[in-house]
Amino acid sequence: MSWLADFAETLDQAAVGARAVPQLTHARPDLTVEDAYAIQKLSIDRRLDRGERLVGIKMGLTSRAKMRQVGVDQMAWGRLTDAMMLDEGGSLSLANFIHPRIEPEIAFLMGAPLAGRVTMVEALAAVAAVAPAMEVIDSRYEDFKFALPDVIADNSSSSGFVIGGWNDPSQDLSNLGVILEIDGAVTEVGSSAAILGHPLRSLVAAAAMVSQGGGRIEEGDIVLAGGITAAPALHGGQAIRTTIENLGSVALRVQA
Repeated sequence: MSWLADFAETLDQAAVGARAVPQLTHARPDLTVEDAYAIQKLSIDRRLDRGERLVGIKMGLTSRAKMRQVGVDQMAWGRLTDAMMLDEGGSLSLANFIHPRIEPEIAFLMGAPLAGRVTMVEALAAVAAVAPAMEVIDSRYEDFKFALPDVIADNSSSSGFVIGGWNDPSQDLSNLGVILEIDGAVTEVGSSAAILGHPLRSLVAAAAMVSQGGGRIEEGDIVLAGGITAAPALHGGQAIRTTIENLGSVALRVQA
């Protein structure tokens, strides 16, 4: 339908131009989740047509902290492209974002495809490595406010990500301590248990949700399991570091 493509173009151009737009549900209150995922795909397809490459997926709204922060009560997923990857220890320019925030994550590197209804054991068997990570989220909507279909259409607010060193995935990931520091000060503290009680549950959910959309998680894909804490806003000149127990640290600087 042409209106789906029109919405996809609106969100794509909002991301390219780093400018906020009204929520889609203001114009179309009956927008469904299925419509929203169709818009998301059409929007990402525009990026692929410009030469970007899919490298994985992100899970969103997998912790109560994030659900409370944005006022949404269901999980969502989005797509990751190579243009969204940031160098570990590198810098981020605020000029490329509207109102960016950052959150600590756990990243999975897939060693085998995963799709459909799977168990946690099957999900773990498909994982090649696990790493500390951070995701930059940046809603393209005015005032960072949205309903569930809005955020899904907007690629679940995913805008960038940075990954630390890869680790053996066979260790216990269920309750790892997490610290987010800004300029050396502890800003957020949490546990990997905030991700659905266990990060692997997010991977299980990802396999099912991506399959519902007609796809699958591929070998070599990166899967971000979801934000562990609330996401503080980014400001120029900040030094950001996330440390996850047993997994190490990942850092990023914000350009002044």
